[in-house]
Amino acid sequence: MTDWFEQASALEQREREHAIKAQRARPRPLGPSRIHCLDCEKPIPELRRAQGGILRCTPCQSITERSNRR
Repeated sequence: MTDWFEQASALEQREREHAIKAQRARPRPLGPSRIHCLDCEKPIPELRRAQGGILRCTPCQSITERSNRR
């Protein structure tokens, strides 16, 4: 018999793996990245732009994703 801590840990691990799988299954943007954010016009950091197809800075992308979920 397993204790509640082991059960919670196993559940957390399954949920984490599911979230990672879902994230990897999402289509990635293609093409060149913008130098400045589409929404706020602030510069997009070079490491973020290197991913390709990036249109927004991280804060603006988070806002966009949150609003799309609703």
